[in-house]
Amino acid sequence: MVLLEVKDVHFSYDGKPVLKGVSLQVSGGEILGLIGPNGAGKSTLIKLIAGILAPQEGAIEILGRPLKSWRRQDLAKVVALVPQGAYIPPTFTVWESVLLGRTPYLHFPGIASKKDIEAVQRAMEWAEVGHLQDKFVGELSGGERQRVILARALAQEPKVLLLDEPTAHLDIHHQVSTLKLIQGLARAEGLAVLAVLHDLNLASSFSDRIALLVEGKVLAQGSPEEVIVADRLHRAYGSGILVMSRPDNSTRPIVLPDLRIS
Repeated sequence: MVLLEVKDVHFSYDGKPVLKGVSLQVSGGEILGLIGPNGAGKSTLIKLIAGILAPQEGAIEILGRPLKSWRRQDLAKVVALVPQGAYIPPTFTVWESVLLGRTPYLHFPGIASKKDIEAVQRAMEWAEVGHLQDKFVGELSGGERQRVILARALAQEPKVLLLDEPTAHLDIHHQVSTLKLIQGLARAEGLAVLAVLHDLNLASSFSDRIALLVEGKVLAQGSPEEVIVADRLHRAYGSGILVMSRPDNSTRPIVLPDLRIS
């Protein structure tokens, strides 16, 4: 079932076009990796889907309903965003920070229910930050803070999960474990995941499908082996790219820089 659909969306900043007729869809249980060079419009698209910005043309549907028809509180129960550079007050504990994800569910005077507490505990376990729950955010490493932000999003119990560079500041172990977690949740919980990924190898390894965004347009969309093609990536990124087969005979390609081409 399609949970997120973007239909011919256009958006400009101060008259400068950033997105030019973008269309894509993500079904439950699926990860769509969004790749492309800096300035292609990836983060803007994420903000449009999250309702932070509004399309100037085209439409976005969440669970089959127009985005503009959702009340803000109801939208926050079905769409969760892990943005770039998200801020968490350093004097909050990890527990308090993840509990912020339950804000759409809390009733006056804002006391967490048993269900809220269970959702927070589950989200912390998924994101591997349960052992940090009593630590202050200001005491955490950058990678630990990133996982707390992911836990906060998961505590919302969303149907659509938007990730803007979710592996930033993570070492390779936590990059892989985070994306394995997200992949498992997408399958088990039926989440529709749209993830902006700059690492093309991570995108190739963990995306069910990939959309390549270049200068505000979707240049290609399909399976990793269909989209991650050397000549297409060279056009998109303006530098030499080697695309190779994996030694385990997987169809998912490996990407390396071709240092012979500037």
